Amino acid sequence: MAANPSLTTDEPTLANTFSKGLLEENPALRQMLGLCPTLAVTTAVTNGLGMGMATTFVLVCSGVVVSLLRKAIPSSVRIPAFITIIASFVTLVMMLVKAYLPALDEALGIYLPLIVVNCIVLGRAEMFASKHGPLQAAADGAGMGLGFTISLSLMSAIREVLGAGTFLGVRVLPPFVEPMIIMVMPAGGFAVLGLLIAASVYLEQHPRHKHKVVKRSTQPSASLCAACPINCGIGDPTNEECAKDEFVEMLEAAVAAAKKEKEGDA
Repeated sequence: MAANPSLTTDEPTLANTFSKGLLEENPALRQMLGLCPTLAVTTAVTNGLGMGMATTFVLVCSGVVVSLLRKAIPSSVRIPAFITIIASFVTLVMMLVKAYLPALDEALGIYLPLIVVNCIVLGRAEMFASKHGPLQAAADGAGMGLGFTISLSLMSAIREVLGAGTFLGVRVLPPFVEPMIIMVMPAGGFAVLGLLIAASVYLEQHPRHKHKVVKRSTQPSASLCAACPINCGIGDPTNEECAKDEFVEMLEAAVAAAKKEKEGDA
């Protein structure tokens, strides 16, 4: 039986894999992962940058190693194996930070070793790195890490400027402006996080909404329509059925192919 073209899945490009972690699947702002360090260490820009860069290093390195060993690690022990790999790189990061950046090590405290159990790192190892090649795993780790670093840096900048009147330790607010102490407290962290989440949702959805009409009214190529096994009215841009989700179409195509094969055997 010939392969159905609608069921073939292409490997995502490195650019797409990398970019999705910046906004669309941002770990902190869209997936709500790693919120403990996000809220705890973002009282200063140096802390946010340090935590973000450390997490990015662990994401990239552990993702590549997990990808390389994905066929050698038994499924029954994959989680302990992933944690062991992650813990090895976290230990390396801790040693480097303690040796060369003692002030940052003191500021981050317990949250630096807790990268071992960070949901972002373990989640990407389980959901992505263990199912893709090393280049894809590295791109995914770099994108997720950069998105996490950007989130922490933005939160840190807002909270440090408004809560302490400084940026990177340099006074930026005039002397007559009193800093808002609440911004360096947990309540301020939640408030800034909520605003950044709202901004990320707006930035991610607004362009899509703006181009929705243009995208729906675009006539697809004849070759794609001819290859499609589903009569969903895609040739008619005014048909509401054109809005079918791609995944639903793929499932329907699979069911139709299975029924056809069963009828042929009968």
